[in-house]
Amino acid sequence: MKFPGKRKSKHYFPVSLRDPLLLQQAQPDNEASPSWVVGIDQTLVDIEARVDDAFVERYGLSLGHSLVIEDDVAEALYQELVRENLITHQFAGGTIGNTMHNYSVLADDRSVLLGVMCNNITPGSYAYRYLCNTSSRTDLNYLQGVDGAIGRCFTLISEQGERTFAISPGHMNQLRPESIPEAVIAGASALVLTSYLVRCKPGEPMPQATMTAIGYAKKHNVPVVLTLGTKYVIADNPQWWRDFLKEHVSILAMNEEEALALTGESDPLLASNKALDWVDLVLCTAGPVGLYMAGYTEEEAKRKTQHPLLPGAIAEFNQYEFSRVMRLQDCQQPLRIFSHIAPYMGGPEKIMNTNGAGDGALAALLHDITANNYHRSNVPNSSKHKFNWLTYSSLAQVCKYANRVSYQVLNQHSPRLTRGLPEREDSLEEAYWER
Repeated sequence: MKFPGKRKSKHYFPVSLRDPLLLQQAQPDNEASPSWVVGIDQTLVDIEARVDDAFVERYGLSLGHSLVIEDDVAEALYQELVRENLITHQFAGGTIGNTMHNYSVLADDRSVLLGVMCNNITPGSYAYRYLCNTSSRTDLNYLQGVDGAIGRCFTLISEQGERTFAISPGHMNQLRPESIPEAVIAGASALVLTSYLVRCKPGEPMPQATMTAIGYAKKHNVPVVLTLGTKYVIADNPQWWRDFLKEHVSILAMNEEEALALTGESDPLLASNKALDWVDLVLCTAGPVGLYMAGYTEEEAKRKTQHPLLPGAIAEFNQYEFSRVMRLQDCQQPLRIFSHIAPYMGGPEKIMNTNGAGDGALAALLHDITANNYHRSNVPNSSKHKFNWLTYSSLAQVCKYANRVSYQVLNQHSPRLTRGLPEREDSLEEAYWER
């Protein structure tokens, strides 16, 4: 059984040892994959340019700071950058856009991105670059057209290396509720959102469109995934976010700063444990400390780790990390399980880019979730589906995969993967689960 997509190389997870009795029952591969993920994003492009101090002053910006600028100012700024050939890089951005792209690269399969896109696109423009920098496996057919610009984030680098940021939202928050396709969400393995989507300016339709998508996901029992985005959004009203998580979200992705703002716990393990009061599965990146995950499993199906037991604020917290994750609603006797992994190979020698490492880790988790749905649809009578699991692999193995993808992102300039991972190495845990 393979993961979604027709891969040319071995997968990161063990799928080669199959039950011979089930081989006859396995359904043949179809051209249309039965598994995909859907994400909603504020479509934006990151634009880097080399400028002098006079340029920064001319557009009313503050050297070394970040400011939101009006659309007309952004357009004039952009046209001058193009005219004077000052642009060095134009990357497709947005946390969910990055995640959908990375998922499609890892899975070699379909993801669906919802948001807005310029009706008129010219070769070489920022909107054109957005499309060029997005995996061909990411389905952009459901983007809503707008008469105007999508979001643009300008990084203006001075001769001294000082970075000044100018942000133009454009029409990125103009996604309307009627542009949310229920059928696409109904068949998805997950709906992926970011905190920015529900905290827009009054009158913008994006929050309503987001809640419409959440309503469809809940109607069809599709897990809702939320990435917190930034600690400042959460710190503004943490209780509101706790209530939002409890009511609408199944999977939470955050870093240690966002975890502190949400839970009040500075220890990522304790913060992850606290977040399980509101959601079913937690992914928490903690910089040089590594990556933590927390979730639920069925007491009857728990599996002891064969890795060394780890000390921490919760003693021997990784004791059952070889267990697979379930949603709390599917557990008869729920048991909280935890796992941790240190940075892959100690982390890169030189970190090229910290933007997007968490998005890469989340893409790996989403790949494992869709792999579970893919396997269940093709081999429904497999013993791997005795329980209604959320993931295909154990918590420890998902940790390992997410950690490896984060490393790949940290080791490159762009937050978007350009290729999949090298062939996986075998592990003790893989053999344990295949027995």
